[in-house]
Amino acid sequence: MSRLENGGLDSALGVHTPEGIEFTLYPAGIPVRACAWAIDVIFQGILFIIIIIFAGILSWVLGGWIIYIIFFALNWFYHTAFEIFCRGQSPGKKIMGIRVVRGDGSPVNPGASLLRNLLRFADTFMFLYLIAYFCILYSRAFRRIGDWTADTLVVYTARNSGRFTSPYLKQVTMPWLASFPAITPAFKLNYEEKQTILSFARRYPLLGVSRADELARIWVDKLRSTETESSASEAEPKNSAYLLGIARAISGTQPGLKT
Repeated sequence: MSRLENGGLDSALGVHTPEGIEFTLYPAGIPVRACAWAIDVIFQGILFIIIIIFAGILSWVLGGWIIYIIFFALNWFYHTAFEIFCRGQSPGKKIMGIRVVRGDGSPVNPGASLLRNLLRFADTFMFLYLIAYFCILYSRAFRRIGDWTADTLVVYTARNSGRFTSPYLKQVTMPWLASFPAITPAFKLNYEEKQTILSFARRYPLLGVSRADELARIWVDKLRSTETESSASEAEPKNSAYLLGIARAISGTQPGLKT
């Protein structure tokens, strides 16, 4: 067993494919998903207005019920259509850098997408969104009822800005390591331990300073030797900075180096 344990605090999910390939998924939490949902509501409203304008003639000929059909279709199949034809991303999800995938990390299929979106009714009963909120809050993978039933996840993906990196790529650029001085670990690390530290370094921009320090503290206590602890001073780097320094030493990082 590795000496570096995360104590279950880390939401990253390790996935093994049938081909024996191992990679990590990073589920998206409530804030980023709420922003994506709000953006999609705006897009739905704009799309509805545009369609109503062009469907005006049909409403005069066929009656006002056509408007209700359009509203129903947009409300129930907006997310499903985008997830199927746009690689798991509605406009809101694309802007926020997240996407829907299957539980094993594979692309979402039509059946799973349709099921997870039909169950939005259960997740958002009476438009209170409390069911979805508590399901996401208390699920390690941030799943709502629709995700549990359809075996899907909402995960971070690549951003055009380059700030976030794809969780599916084994090689990830980490230019932020260049700002941390390299630190030699107190003992020799095995392969699993090195990958644990590098995985933390890849996710660092997504965590925030407080969360990063919280996670890093668990590992740093085990990485510092007795001599180091006895000579600890206020000048020592914070937990996250210490772990990132080790990550830089492990990878031999120069700015932009891929590890």
